[in-house]
Amino acid sequence: MSEENFEFAIDQRVVYPSQGVGQIKEIFDRKVGEETVKYYKIYLEVSDMIVMIPVANAAMIGIRPIVSAEDAQKALELLGEEIEPVTSDWKLRYQMNLDLLKKGSIFDIVSIVRCLYHRSKVKELPILERKLYDNAKKLLEDEIAFALDKPSKEVESMLHAKLEPLGALLPKKSIIIDDDEDDDDEFSDEINDNDSDSEDDDDSDEADSADEADEGDEMDDDGDDEE
Repeated sequence: MSEENFEFAIDQRVVYPSQGVGQIKEIFDRKVGEETVKYYKIYLEVSDMIVMIPVANAAMIGIRPIVSAEDAQKALELLGEEIEPVTSDWKLRYQMNLDLLKKGSIFDIVSIVRCLYHRSKVKELPILERKLYDNAKKLLEDEIAFALDKPSKEVESMLHAKLEPLGALLPKKSIIIDDDEDDDDEFSDEINDNDSDSEDDDDSDEADSADEADEGDEMDDDGDDEE
């Protein structure tokens, strides 16, 4: 995960890895014990959620600015390129792509979308991978829309136009014997437990807001509701 330091301004659009595009709504100070800590208040439109992130932790979490229009165009072009065959072991594939999603660069997200789109043309994705694909595709769509100042629907069509020629060149779903759907439910429970543990380690105690987002729309990194 990138730890490049950025300074954000109020109303600036940013990307929160794994969570989506957000907007800095406020920069404020809060007393934490004997110290005064500066926080970003970020609104995530895709989940209709507000998170509070210590400014000092933003780089560690990987929060970054929206890419330039030039990089957004590069991401679109990369989306249409051919890719190497991917592993048929869906558990390994899922973990590799999940790690890319947490890294959070636009080119990492492109890799996920291309990989899983390619795989879906060979065999239907297991439920967890389908959710990961949908999440990554939405993240990519939103960031490119803001970077190019285009409506989301138009960008969605642009993504499809880049992906579909690749899919058209692939053989129709062939008979492939693999373990994609073996113990799907069992692995789903296992990966959910692992995600819960890894998020606690990755984002530090003060950045746990993203893991506990289902407890309310307004929250801070300690998991407390906003006062």
